[in-house]
This record gives sequence, C-alpha cells and structure tokens, in this order.
Amino acid sequence: MGQNIFANTGRLSRFILRLDRIRIPLWIIGLAIFTLIVPPAFDNFYETEQDKAAITETMANPAMIAMVGPADLENYTTGVMTAHQMLLITAIIVGLMAILLVTRHTRADEEDGRLELIRSLPAGRLAYLNAALFVSCGAFIALALCIGFGLYALGIESMDLEGSLLYGAILGGTGFVFSGVTAIFAQLSESSRGTVGWSVAVLIFAYLFRAVTDVSNEAMSWLSPLGWVTKAEVYSSNHWGPVVVMLVVSFLLFIAANFLNSIRDLEQGFIPSKPGKRYASRFLQSPIGLAFRLQRTGFFAWAIGLFILGASYGSIFGDLEAFFVGNETFQQMLQQAEGASLVEQFIPMLMIVLSLIATVPPVLAMNKLRGEEKKNRLDHLLGRAVSRMRLIGSYAVLAVVNGFVMISASALGLWSAATAVMEDGLEFGMVYKAAIVFYPAMLVMIGITAFLIGFLPRLTQLIWMYILYSFFVLYVGNLIQFPDWVGQLSPYGHVPQVPIEDAAFMPLFLLSSLAVGLLVTGVTGFRKRDLQ
Repeated sequence: MGQNIFANTGRLSRFILRLDRIRIPLWIIGLAIFTLIVPPAFDNFYETEQDKAAITETMANPAMIAMVGPADLENYTTGVMTAHQMLLITAIIVGLMAILLVTRHTRADEEDGRLELIRSLPAGRLAYLNAALFVSCGAFIALALCIGFGLYALGIESMDLEGSLLYGAILGGTGFVFSGVTAIFAQLSESSRGTVGWSVAVLIFAYLFRAVTDVSNEAMSWLSPLGWVTKAEVYSSNHWGPVVVMLVVSFLLFIAANFLNSIRDLEQGFIPSKPGKRYASRFLQSPIGLAFRLQRTGFFAWAIGLFILGASYGSIFGDLEAFFVGNETFQQMLQQAEGASLVEQFIPMLMIVLSLIATVPPVLAMNKLRGEEKKNRLDHLLGRAVSRMRLIGSYAVLAVVNGFVMISASALGLWSAATAVMEDGLEFGMVYKAAIVFYPAMLVMIGITAFLIGFLPRLTQLIWMYILYSFFVLYVGNLIQFPDWVGQLSPYGHVPQVPIEDAAFMPLFLLSSLAVGLLVTGVTGFRKRDLQ
C-alpha cells in the first residue's frame, strides 16, 4: 500500500510540465535577464575607487541595510555589489514564483475538480502533490544553473565560478523553501486564494523580520528564510551553509505537506472556513457586491501591505540628507532639478516603485473576471438577469477603486513614516500629489487588462510582462541609464516627476483618455465574444 500512494508520480510530473511548458521558461528567462543585465552596468557605472567609496557609504546606512541586507562593505567589488543590491530582491520574486506555481497545481487544481478526476485514475494519493513539488524543484534547479553559469560567463573579474554558482543556488534554495511553505498552506487552507494569501503573508513577514533583525540583532535574522539569503555573503566569503539549511528545511516542509495531505479529505482544509450568513445582503446580490466579496480579503491585505511598504521607504528619510551629501554617484540616479532638495529629488524615484507595486492588486482584481470564466462560473451569473456589460463593468469599477486605494495607502504610509523621522516633516499634499499623478498610468494598465479580456482572453497574462518591463526600465534603468524612449514605451514613463516637475495636465489627460478608451473597448469586446 505504501508503494501505491506515489503511483504514476512521474507521468503526472510530465503532465504538469506540459501544462507549464510556456509559463516556467518565461519565468526563468525573465529572472535570468533581470539578473544578468545588472553586473555589467555596475561594472561600468562604478569604475573608480571614489565611485565605489561613495556607494559604500550609502549602503552602510541602517535604512539601506534594512532594505537590502548587510554586506562586506570593506571589499565592495562589482560581484559583492551585485549580490548585495540584487540577490534579496530577486529572491523575493523567486519566492512569489514558487507560491504561484505550487498553488496552481495543488489547491487550485483541487478546487477546480481536476484532482478528483486524476484520483479516479490509477494515480497514488500523494502522487499529484509530489509531482507538483518535483516540477517546481526542477524549475528552480534550472533557474539556479542558468543564473549561476550566466553570471560566470559575463567574465567580470570579481565574479568567480564558486560565487556565481552560490548566487544561483541561493535563489534555487529560496524557491525550494517557499514551494514547501505553499505546499503546507495548500493543505491547511480550503481555497487557492487562502493558500496564496497565507504564503505571501509568510514571505512578507520573512522580509520585514529580516529587515528589523539585520539592523537590531543580526544573529536573529537566521530565523528568517530571507535572512539566509544575505548570510551566504556571495562573492565575498561564499558561505554554502545557508544553502544546506534551505535544503534541509524545504525537505522537512515537503514531508509535513505529504503527511497533512495523507490525513485530510479531498477539497477540505485544516483551517475551517467561517459559516456564512443565512441570508445574503442586497449588496452581495449584485454583480459588484459578489465580485468585491470574492476579493475582499486580498483587497485589505494588499492595502495594509502597501501602507507598510510605503512606511518602510519613509523611514529612510531621517538620514537621507546625511548620506546623500557628497555622494555624486548616487545623486546621478535622482531626478535632477535646480533648487530642489534631495528629498524632493528622491521622492519621484520612490513613487515609480510604489506605483508599479500598487498596480498589481487592481490588475489582479480585473483579471479575476478571467479566472471566474476559466472556472465556468460565469455561465450561472449570465443565465440570470445580469448583462455582460454590467458584469465586466463591475470588475472594472472595482479595479479602478482598488488602484486609487492602493496608491493612496502607499503615499499615506510614506508620509507618516517620513514625518515621524524628520525634524521638519513632509507636507502631505506634496507627497500625495507625487503619488496620485501615477494613477492615470495605473488606469492604462487596468484598461489593457480589460482589453485583453475582451479580445484576447488567452493572453491576459501578458500584462504581467508589461508591468515587469515597466519596473525594469524605469527603476533599474536609472542605474543602467537607458535612452528616454525605452522608458516612454511604458505609460509610467510619461508621468510628470512631481514635486520637481509641475503636474502637467496634457500627459495625464492623454493617459486617462487612453485608459477610458481601452476600458470601453474591452467592455465592448467582452459583450460580443463567446465565453471560453
């Protein structure tokens, strides 16, 4: 009997791999490009010892340590610089990749009834879970090898083979750990939304705990999975111990997930769901009420998370003037303006990051309609007195409101923390204006999502590539110094850089008009096309 519980795990692994034959390579290629394009830029940008001394002084600030972790600042070579400024950020993206990949092939498939169909075939009880973990681990091994050998192939003197392979191994190990975390929550939660929510909460808590302990008590950061990323000291001491810890912990998580899966009933979870009300409210009986109810938990979680993220950036402002003065290299990354303070020049760069992250939840809210369609849940709604226009309009309104709340929450968090740590504080109107000017660009992203749902529903995931492109060219592009036209291919590249620039009416009006046009076109396309 013990042998049969894993029956046909190999076949199911090949099946999952075929389902994700495009998704997994895109993740790997995107992360590899994101990693490999930065070291040559650092090598060219910080050529002299004076340049490196300036950036070292910046990175020694406690606020920067909280953001990216500690590093060997006495030996701040191009390799150490790359690992210090990029490895933790990339590890967070890898963790998110693991969460989405494992959820898709565990709780989401179970929720959609696919696992029940597979269980009716000669497949072991634990076969599908282990097949999902096997494919996930294989993807992260491939990612580790691509990035490891890719970094070494750049031929940069301070980036040797051992350090490059350790860089890749840390990312792969992070993927292993969060695959295990997600597999655990796939057994505890009763829904894919709950699985993603709990897993992302662990990822965020791991980052925040590491940020606090790296500044206050560095030894305590060993308790955070993301703390292990910086403990490896890639391209410096090259400690392989954190990789071993990651493998051991992930193995234990896999065993625990298998045990929980073996003792629970299909489509059940160990965290009980709350009993619902006997009678639905009038708001819930409307399409927009139902749509909001499905997204309510994620909406509040994202709003709180963006407030905290904004506050974490705002906490930097207490020492901002001190470590910017005399740092010519870092000042080149800012939006230069005559007569503007360093704080005013720094805010637009922060707002680009916050606005792009704040774009994720409204796009998720809009894409929820496509998810409901794929699960064949729209037929029941449209079979009643609900028009297609009203249905997609409900999701569009929620996405628009969602975006406004998210960018406002991030601005409020930034202002409140910055005011607390600065002597003179910041004017709320200035901070909020610098944030809200990005709202039309966020609406364009929502409009593109609606357009894809209306005309090209199978390609809705392309919006994430566009958001990633925008983040890369506008944030990382400040380091690499891309031409202006590269950034202007993104709607965020046309947003005035408030407060050092005036909030010009015309670009914001054109972006808003484009967003409205895309939304209207998407609604029209959804009304006319067949459900898939």
